Amino acid sequence: MFTASTFGRVAGGLVAALLLAAPAQAQDLLRELEVQTTDSLRRAYVTATFKGTRVINGHSVETPGQGSMLFLISHRFGMLNSGAYEFFGLDQATIRLGLEYGLTDRLAVGVGRSSLEKTLDGFVKYKALRQSSGPRPIPVSVTLLATSALSTLRFQPRPERSTRSRFTYSYQALLARKFSPRLSVQLMPTLLHRNYVPLRRDQNDVYALGAAGRQKLTKRLALTAEYYYLLPGNTADDYRNSLALGFDIETGGHVFQLHFTNSQGMIEKFFVPQTTGNFFDGDIYFGFNIARAFQLRSQK
Repeated sequence: MFTASTFGRVAGGLVAALLLAAPAQAQDLLRELEVQTTDSLRRAYVTATFKGTRVINGHSVETPGQGSMLFLISHRFGMLNSGAYEFFGLDQATIRLGLEYGLTDRLAVGVGRSSLEKTLDGFVKYKALRQSSGPRPIPVSVTLLATSALSTLRFQPRPERSTRSRFTYSYQALLARKFSPRLSVQLMPTLLHRNYVPLRRDQNDVYALGAAGRQKLTKRLALTAEYYYLLPGNTADDYRNSLALGFDIETGGHVFQLHFTNSQGMIEKFFVPQTTGNFFDGDIYFGFNIARAFQLRSQK
């Protein structure tokens, strides 16, 4: 029979159960709020500001991922206005083969060899800042780049130049911002030093300011542009600013880049201080870059 005492015992048990369950529910609620707060405060990094480590001729802010090896083939035909005898530049070609390796997600090294002046080159590249949103957002990505190039061309008449005189160095701070999933812009302040210049009026130190952009057109196609402005000086008086327009085409495991440029060389030693072609007079080199990535070791 359900008496008052029985009711009291049941009610007391329910109250005790509720009192014991309340702290556990409160802890679960606090834990859920902490997770939500952590998620809302977590910094979100911007990815794929550019689809490759090169915009066209010059570097982008991107680096290979940790343990990733990038094989890069760069090719330039001759000038389009060279006429039918040279098959509008197709009979002439300049090529560079390069390897890039990601030591970490931020630090990369690379080597290459160009047929132009039989040049060997190497670089170190470090991503100092990454554009991000969230707490204390970072508005731009900043990558620091240092390169060296060694010409192995035989010079006549002898005696040949010393090894030291054959080196050229460049230093860049690459600053980029991805404004939207479709539009990215990059600035490239540049200092280039040549140990040897052929004429007394030539500059050993050359300063330039580069600007580049990428506008996505479709899921796999993007328009790219790149321009290097030589700061006033004898080099700027004797040579032209490097200009390039192109397309990025994503094809599965690699990015295929087609472009038109007034620069024949494909490393800073050539396209920054030694561009001679007038883009608007038809001194245009058609070329392409093909990049293929291989994962050599797993990321931590």
